[in-house]
Amino acid sequence: MNRSTCLLISILVLTLVPEAAWCDAVESDARPNILFIAVDDLKPLTGHYGNLKVKTPTLDKLADQSMVFTSAYTQYPVCGPSRASLLTGLRPESNGVMNLKTRMRDVNPDILTLPQFFRNNGYQTAAVGKVFDPRNVDSRDDDDPASWSVPYRKPVGVVDNKDKLNLAVRAIDAPADQFIDGDINKRGITLLREMAADSRPFFLAVGYKKPHLPFVVPKKYFDLYDRESFELEAYQDAPKESDAEYIMNNNSELRSYRPPPVGGAEAGHYLEAGITPDQQRELLHGYHAAVSFIDSLIAELLQELQASGKAENTIIVLWGDHGFHLGDHGLWGKHTTMEQANRVPLIIHVPGKSPGVAGTLVELLDLFPTLVELAGLETPSHLQGKSLVAVLDDGSLDPGDVAISQYKRKGAYGYSMRTPKYRYTEWVEQNGKVVYRDLFDLENDPAETTNIGKLPENQLLMDSMAELLRKNSMGLKRLK
Repeated sequence: MNRSTCLLISILVLTLVPEAAWCDAVESDARPNILFIAVDDLKPLTGHYGNLKVKTPTLDKLADQSMVFTSAYTQYPVCGPSRASLLTGLRPESNGVMNLKTRMRDVNPDILTLPQFFRNNGYQTAAVGKVFDPRNVDSRDDDDPASWSVPYRKPVGVVDNKDKLNLAVRAIDAPADQFIDGDINKRGITLLREMAADSRPFFLAVGYKKPHLPFVVPKKYFDLYDRESFELEAYQDAPKESDAEYIMNNNSELRSYRPPPVGGAEAGHYLEAGITPDQQRELLHGYHAAVSFIDSLIAELLQELQASGKAENTIIVLWGDHGFHLGDHGLWGKHTTMEQANRVPLIIHVPGKSPGVAGTLVELLDLFPTLVELAGLETPSHLQGKSLVAVLDDGSLDPGDVAISQYKRKGAYGYSMRTPKYRYTEWVEQNGKVVYRDLFDLENDPAETTNIGKLPENQLLMDSMAELLRKNSMGLKRLK
């Protein structure tokens, strides 16, 4: 707003405030911009989450300047339903997206998304890469048009297209901009530059595709690690006293790819009998290299934010859509109700707020109301999450005592509730019948090696867990 416009308005409203002071007040009341960073299949892996091996200098620096949530959880350990839940502020059963086939607006035409809300309130909104899962929106080319004021453009890669062998891990000696995530970053930087030049506040979502399988990234990031130094998970079996048909998966996602050929032989397949130690180290190497690659791209994005002059008025949110098993229980991927598939990284930087670490249980569902409150807007009444603004002011506060994820298998929904000490899960059929339950003491058994729910002495504890789950069952339609 220029000074002549300010003067004209001040005359029209007969204000008694001096022109300069009135203009400064208008300018100081600008709403915050939001840089919304999604990283596909990223588990809590950085130094702030206790991993000193992974090389993520950008994420470490961002965490030093932010509130780091160490107990954040997805609502569904699969890309599509997780993202739809976060971006609508509703649990999967409430928004209708429970798989990778259902298009969100086919089942819920008038649903309000987080970016759409900001668009409706005067923000520029744009996305690049994987923010919504492309299988759950209008199309891969158009994404969700109602959410974005800037039309979506599908990213492309050059060197990381599917190869003939369909290998799970590939190091390619090529520059970053020839990979699809490099193209995503290039487009994200362009959008950031253009939106920062506009007088309106912006909501920019940048969704990186790695470290999702296959682990195909520039060779220089593989060179950061010594493959033989990776330690394998100590416990690689199904949890004791558990029903593996509900709690485990068969690594079907990984088995759609191939391990590298050995000794000049043709490429084979990952065996049902298990992933060999050498294959495990290769997968660990690939995952870590992919995380470091994404870290380098985020560095470029944040550098552009600084150069734009908007950093001091921009909220940065970085999140992973679900966790990822890296060999624990013999699993590689997500698709379970266990801790490793459901715990996610969540980092929120708000200019002017002190950095810290919050151990309180939170859900990705909470991001919608949190960002609305931070922007000073009225929170829609239908949202099912809770605002975390108070926790951003004081990381020791605890706004809730549970976080709930869910998954579907064998015709039943597994409702999995995390408390500060336990993970309790019920598998419920359509008619409300509970067909299986388990309980893990994550304080004394963080690797979830043993289901203690069958022990007679824990019957009262199981009953109290069932009661607590139902007390927090908003949006969980099969619980009775």
